[in-house]
Amino acid sequence: MREKALFGPGGNSESFYAAGKKSTKEAPAFLASIGLDAYEFEAGNGLTAGEATLAEIGEQAALYGISMSYHTPYFISLSGIESEKRLKSIVYIKQSLRAAALLGAHTVVVHTGSAAKITREEAMRLAADTLYKTLEEVGDTGISIGLETMGKVNQLGTLDEVIRLCEMDARLVPVVDFGHMNARECGGVFKTADDYRRVFDAIGTRLSDSVARNLHCHFSKIEWTGAGEKKHLTFADTVYGPDFEPLMEAIAHDGLTPTLISESAGTQTEDAYMMKKCYEEDLKK
Repeated sequence: MREKALFGPGGNSESFYAAGKKSTKEAPAFLASIGLDAYEFEAGNGLTAGEATLAEIGEQAALYGISMSYHTPYFISLSGIESEKRLKSIVYIKQSLRAAALLGAHTVVVHTGSAAKITREEAMRLAADTLYKTLEEVGDTGISIGLETMGKVNQLGTLDEVIRLCEMDARLVPVVDFGHMNARECGGVFKTADDYRRVFDAIGTRLSDSVARNLHCHFSKIEWTGAGEKKHLTFADTVYGPDFEPLMEAIAHDGLTPTLISESAGTQTEDAYMMKKCYEEDLKK
């Protein structure tokens, strides 16, 4: 069991390339030199890296003590209404688990799907069916399939929906994106430490204390409209939020040990470091 929360970026920040780095193989050493300890490999637009490259990144991550996760392609659709496309998602998840194993990743992050053209309950039924079939095929890989809370109103992926799907099997875990949750409700969701605690409490009550304590999380400030998420911002934003400081207070005070992946727009490394420094200061209080 981890003793402390972990922090890192989703993908490579602008500062990574500004420092003369060219390959993700260099990311673990770069992050360790800054003082970060996690990294999410982004394959949202599809996996282009070969197995040798993935294995080398994994070796570097192990060498520098970087905890790895993997974001699966966005075109995975657990609730797709076209059966052939929906079941193709199983193939993509299997490919993602293989890539994650090479990286030494503990979690693959999956978007839960759309509920734009069907009822939410029908979308849930389809998503559950896809996941059931996936779990039957992949067996126990030792890598969690993380279901992400989503930011658009017409997407499947409220906290309740994610927890309901995760209740199917212990191999399924929530990936809580606090920025998405805030944007989905047009802001104002997370103002205090107790607002954040309610998320951990809900997961602990319905899944387990261990799952809640060791959550894999995304965090960024996100611009929203009436339809929910519009675009990711940086911590320089003072309009949309949410603020990360109350979250750091909650996890430090309550002894929680999540992995916090910053998905800020271009400044994800710096913003991950800001969260870590705030967390470490809160641990001293």
